[in-house]
Amino acid sequence: MKTYSAKPAEVEKKWVLIDADGAVVGRLAAILARRLRGKHLPGYTPHVDCGDNIVVINADKVVLTGRKRDDKTYYWHTGWIGGIKERKAGQILAGKFPERVLEKAVERMMPDGPLARKQLKNLRIYAGETHPHDAQQPQKLDIAALSHKNTRTA
Repeated sequence: MKTYSAKPAEVEKKWVLIDADGAVVGRLAAILARRLRGKHLPGYTPHVDCGDNIVVINADKVVLTGRKRDDKTYYWHTGWIGGIKERKAGQILAGKFPERVLEKAVERMMPDGPLARKQLKNLRIYAGETHPHDAQQPQKLDIAALSHKNTRTA
């Protein structure tokens, strides 16, 4: 029996819509990273982009467990001497681009390399209810039905 290896021309990509309202960031990011890579499919091939196109709405309503909203720190460097900067997760969620918390969580769960960078372009995250991808007719994926731990209400 031979091992199946998908070819880029054979891959059929689906469009998936996920509502992130009340979703736990880490669990949602793990689901998104797995679907972006295509690991949920039986014909998963590590060197081929066989994942789905994913649209996430309500990214500003994600939930961080514990005290991560106040304690989790995102660092970056400006390139100048002494140019280390930091921002708390709560500040980012309350700021202009709250979808970046989820974006960074998914990005850091993906492997490093050109294929993962290509797969990350298949992820579209929006802070509000609306998205411009209605023409693709994305299938809604209920992450709360996958596990009761995936969402929080409070």
